[in-house]
Amino acid sequence: MTVMEAPAPSRRAFLAGAGGLVIAVALPVKSRGQSGEERIFGGGDASNIKYAPNAFVRISPDNTVTILIKHIEFGQGPFTGLATLVADEMDADWSQIRAEHAPANAELYGNIMFGGMQGTGGSTAMAASFDVMRKAGAAAKAMLVAAAAESWGVPASEISVSKGVLSHSSGKSGSFGEFAEAAAAQEAPAEPTLKTPDQWIYIGKDVPKLDTGMKSTGEAQFTLDIYREGMLTVVVAHPVKFGATVASFDDKAAREVPGVVDVKKISSGVAIYAKNTFAALKARKALKVEWDESAAETRSTDEIAAERRDAVKSRGAVAGENGTVDDSAFADAANSIEAEYIFPYLVHAPMEPLDAVVERKEDGGVEVWMGSQIQTMDKATIAEACNVEPEKVTLNTVLAGGSFGRRAQSDAHFAREAAEVFMAAGGETPVKLMWTREDDIQGGYYRPLMVHRMRGAVNDAGDIAAWEHVIAGQSFVANSPFEGMLQGGVDATMVEGASETPYALPNYNTSAHIINNPVTTLWWRSVGHTHTGYAVETFIDELLEKAGKDPVEGRLALMTAPKHQRLANVLKRVNAMAGGMEAPEGRARGVAAVESFRSYVAEIAEVSMEDGLPRVHKVWCAVDCGIPVNPEIIKAQMEGGIGYGLSAILFNELTLDEGGAVTQSNFHDYRSLRISEMPDVEVEIIASNEPPTGVGEPGLPPIGPAVANAVRRLSGATPRNLPMIKSLQA
Repeated sequence: MTVMEAPAPSRRAFLAGAGGLVIAVALPVKSRGQSGEERIFGGGDASNIKYAPNAFVRISPDNTVTILIKHIEFGQGPFTGLATLVADEMDADWSQIRAEHAPANAELYGNIMFGGMQGTGGSTAMAASFDVMRKAGAAAKAMLVAAAAESWGVPASEISVSKGVLSHSSGKSGSFGEFAEAAAAQEAPAEPTLKTPDQWIYIGKDVPKLDTGMKSTGEAQFTLDIYREGMLTVVVAHPVKFGATVASFDDKAAREVPGVVDVKKISSGVAIYAKNTFAALKARKALKVEWDESAAETRSTDEIAAERRDAVKSRGAVAGENGTVDDSAFADAANSIEAEYIFPYLVHAPMEPLDAVVERKEDGGVEVWMGSQIQTMDKATIAEACNVEPEKVTLNTVLAGGSFGRRAQSDAHFAREAAEVFMAAGGETPVKLMWTREDDIQGGYYRPLMVHRMRGAVNDAGDIAAWEHVIAGQSFVANSPFEGMLQGGVDATMVEGASETPYALPNYNTSAHIINNPVTTLWWRSVGHTHTGYAVETFIDELLEKAGKDPVEGRLALMTAPKHQRLANVLKRVNAMAGGMEAPEGRARGVAAVESFRSYVAEIAEVSMEDGLPRVHKVWCAVDCGIPVNPEIIKAQMEGGIGYGLSAILFNELTLDEGGAVTQSNFHDYRSLRISEMPDVEVEIIASNEPPTGVGEPGLPPIGPAVANAVRRLSGATPRNLPMIKSLQA
């Protein structure tokens, strides 16, 4: 997701969002287990909790320190990364640290980069929580020290803390657990003293991930693992064309399937209720539905692309400009390039498709278990659909098997569907709504299909004299709570990375056309940078080649602004890592550097052509993401972004046939990178004292253009119609 800037919060709002460090916030003890989360991460029996100095830290008499994480864990590492901050400030022993998801409560757990909504995305978890979580840990430590000082009758300044043990020179010592109850009576400091970097014991170190063990043994529970007494399994028959609705249906054969309990129409399709998954899926196949396609998208992707190709022939709403760019600049140029890029619809395809469990609470409210990425919106939507007040909804955030943007739903459509299937069945019987892989791939909410047209001119001196960039595609923030990103006819998610480049271009113009259609779209890992990074970094590479300049030195010469020096530094570092751009015989190297989500990444890819198709052998990656809280997690995210990005640029596309139906259905025809195709990846992290920034997405944007630039050196042409394998085979 793209970072959405929010107004600076007031002190009162900040303290509330930070868990109220001035005031002890007692977290309610649950009357029943939270889908195994507390058991998974060692939180133990909730009745064991004696101390909640703020909304993020709990200390139990058994000496367990449980950190409540407001950002969903789906593999990107917030459980470990954010817990590291608290543990370091507390001087806890890492073995006593546990993590679990925080409740859905925007007042306590709002994301300051989401305007106060509770949610995860835009690689904001660490950036938004770095100070908050450190203060939470420091406050907890101060209260423990105060309790020990009071008990021992000594000044607090004489007490030291190390590895979860409080000590005094008199020989007295005690664990966190021993002082948990007494600490609860202490006042939390408004501004606890934070450590200086030289005092950190965990920050900057490769501490073990808190969720790895349980995931490795199978103890970790995902939504699919949750069962409630009397629960029915539900699958929904969705329309095969976007924008179609149910006209009528014949459920006679579906109801005859053993185990089927009911069939109901809901707003998104027809729901099948059964005692087990097999029966539900079999009944869905037997169901006959007539669809009203009067408002449906019936064009193919080729036709949709043609509409956008036509749009980029002229400029759209201005997204960024400098100087003057007109036709004469290109006509008078020593060298000029004109290029068109087509970026297809892309599916997120997380390993775990969407699922949710809903049941009625004893107080008449509703309890839900799901991998919620934007809890505030999901909770409000569930409340509306179930006709209850939001405070009557208990939304339990559960571990999720990936997202890449799929769970960050600006319209909360899956939460609504889960609530609707629950209410359609009477609103009393627990239900588990499940999407299959086919539902996920054919169910929409893709990265938008985008078309770019670019023109560039190089003068006699070898300088870039003009740069024109026109983009056309859908806006998924229009008519959503994120519509603030749409200003002056420009969607920021469409043009990020293109409205302003890191290069000193005296004359440039970037514009955009918003062309919406019924195909539903959504954020996709690194959002606009997935296509703008590719277009900008391949185009600059070609212009530098036309000017007779080195791809690295040429870029560096254009990164003149002070704000781009961190990007210049990673470019220098990756070039040094690779030993320059010279490749062994039969191979070529390509380079790209992209700033995204306030982090800076440069990559060099070494590529060969085998039977006319690219094979990536080695990738060097340099990243500056501010203070590297956990280097191993950062490296893993860079590696994952590179692998995910390679899948996208080499193989991935979602297509609609001549009638508007999705062509792909599973991994056999929407293929990902194989293990044998994953290149060797070498990552180096730039040492920095800047505040930490995102790592979940920034590793992806440079890999596509780096590979494309290498392919051009081997074949003489830049792949501009993705995916590469398809276009090169055409």
